[in-house]
Amino acid sequence: MDWNKNKRNSRYPIALLLLVVALVAMTPACTISYKFNGASINYDKVKTITIEDFANRASYVWGPMATMFNTDLQDIYVQQTRLQQVKRGGDLHIAGEITAYDQYNKSISAEGYSSVVELKMVVNVRFTNNTNHSEDFEKTFSATCEYDATQQLSSVQEELVTQMIDEITEQIFNATVANW
Repeated sequence: MDWNKNKRNSRYPIALLLLVVALVAMTPACTISYKFNGASINYDKVKTITIEDFANRASYVWGPMATMFNTDLQDIYVQQTRLQQVKRGGDLHIAGEITAYDQYNKSISAEGYSSVVELKMVVNVRFTNNTNHSEDFEKTFSATCEYDATQQLSSVQEELVTQMIDEITEQIFNATVANW
């Protein structure tokens, strides 16, 4: 009887060892990411949202940018809230415009030429919460991306603009419904 008891107790260290090995093996493949974009909306009071199209009023205009921005801004609210989008009279109202889209030389090489270029996008947003006007605001949101100056803007523009739009729409979402 003692033999069975010792045999049974010896299994636990092996099981524990296997569990530790499995966790260690999985650790390099796992990353923990916290994304604080959960909406804190009182759905008893706020049921609808109106998002106006943002015009591109930047001095430099890349044609698809305004459409890409408007689509992504609407999508983030559809995917992460239960708000119904309406054309007019929403409980929440978002309007604004793209005010800047520029590129700047960020660093110079030893030969005196630009080596890194920074691309910047700025969006002005007017937010109205028709259920609680103390949350209303007008703010600008911006994002930047860098690219190697040996590349043509046209070859990296879509990817960089997509990254900047994702960042700005997340900033707007957080400022309007995530209450931070």
